[in-house]
Amino acid sequence: MKNAVASGLIIGILSGLWLFIMRWAGYTMFGDQVSPIEYISILIPIIGVYLGVKSYRDHDLGGSMSFLQGIVQSLKILFIGGVIAVFAGIIYTNYVEMQHNIRDFSARLFGALLIGVISSLAATLLLMTNTNKID
Repeated sequence: MKNAVASGLIIGILSGLWLFIMRWAGYTMFGDQVSPIEYISILIPIIGVYLGVKSYRDHDLGGSMSFLQGIVQSLKILFIGGVIAVFAGIIYTNYVEMQHNIRDFSARLFGALLIGVISSLAATLLLMTNTNKID
């Protein structure tokens, strides 16, 4: 669980900082228009989940991991990171972009959830070592 907390904290803090860095750079996170630079934020959960699951496999499981172990660990990482990122998003919408509400921001949160789930499946499939065993 220590690995999931550490990796989740890193993902959550980097995602939260990304909101404020984008605002500082002059980009807004509301509306239908997505700036091309926003796509760089996809790398935060992808790299974070991959490195977190790899560390879990190598250090906690001794180099051997099944699909179920990897998916559970990656979802723990994403849950912790997601809670922190949503908290940062609430602060962002309430204190930085006050003219917008959280409903305008929810599409980006759903996109982040989708990317997180896909990256957790991909990282688990890449890193699992027991290919004949599902659990």
